[in-house]
Amino acid sequence: MCGRYYVDDDTAREVETLVRQVDDKMRETMICKEGIVAKDIHPMETAFILTSSGSGLECKCQRWGFPGFQKGQVIINARCESAMEKPMFREAVLHRRAVIPAAGFYEWDHSKQKHTFCREGRSTLFMAGCYRRYEDGDRFVILTTRANASMEPVHDRMPLILEQEEVAEWLLKDGAVEGLLRKSPPLLERRTEYEQMSLF
Repeated sequence: MCGRYYVDDDTAREVETLVRQVDDKMRETMICKEGIVAKDIHPMETAFILTSSGSGLECKCQRWGFPGFQKGQVIINARCESAMEKPMFREAVLHRRAVIPAAGFYEWDHSKQKHTFCREGRSTLFMAGCYRRYEDGDRFVILTTRANASMEPVHDRMPLILEQEEVAEWLLKDGAVEGLLRKSPPLLERRTEYEQMSLF
């Protein structure tokens, strides 16, 4: 986990508002907004993320997933508990942090039932991540942590979800990183594929 997430028009609007609050340089934000298309994001696809830009925030498009150790392998997640100890993630967490905005994400249980997770009453999840530079461009991963009560019935891991006010802290304040890596994610709303279909 997390293996697939989705973005929508509300995600784009909330990102624009957030960047405006932190940094009035709207040029980067508008470029980002124009590039946001409502869709599911799969590993190895290009998606927009937030990174630090001086004292503000900046939107960038990057591919999701680090190259693995074996041919064709892709690493899409990093564990919060060990990211600072592993060479693949340590420098990225220390110096190249990212936030991945999403309307929600998907997870499948042991019966292959698809579940959608999102924030109740909010249009956007802010997932903590980090990125590395490769010859073919920058790539990001999503940080995961131990599942909370809302996620446990489906999976034992979940993304590290930041509150909106923690986004700038994660991206801009090195001293806040270790504390945020240990935080408990908020409870999420869960819907099953059957429930979603029944709405129509």
